[in-house]
Amino acid sequence: MDYRETITGLYYLLICADGTVNEKELTLGKKMIAAEGFDAQKFETAMDGFKTKDKATLYNECLFGLKKLDKQKQIRTISWLCVIANSDGFMDKDEWGLIYKIYNTELSLQLDEIMKTQKELNKILHGKEFQSYGIKMDDRKED
Repeated sequence: MDYRETITGLYYLLICADGTVNEKELTLGKKMIAAEGFDAQKFETAMDGFKTKDKATLYNECLFGLKKLDKQKQIRTISWLCVIANSDGFMDKDEWGLIYKIYNTELSLQLDEIMKTQKELNKILHGKEFQSYGIKMDDRKED
């Protein structure tokens, strides 16, 4: 997988992680492909293909592709995932679990480098720098 395929696959896994794909995530996905200069039709075709693929297999393929990228592209990919996961104001714990597993466990990337790039991406998208750290936890009690 190249950069485009890798980030598209990880985007798909992220938006499906919490079981709910919301409009803000889809909107930011479109902004991501525009900012990265990806072909929108190829992106949509890849997204459709991921719907029939086993998520564990897709994760492993994306991880393999991610490990082939240089460190800056790895950081940029994870930063995009953070920006998209925070699109509704909070990062779901399942989204955070996916991101954390990749950047910390699999790649051993530094969080401060990811946060710096996340600020840059937010400036591109929104014209200002900001970060969101919130993780939405399910506070419902089990019976």
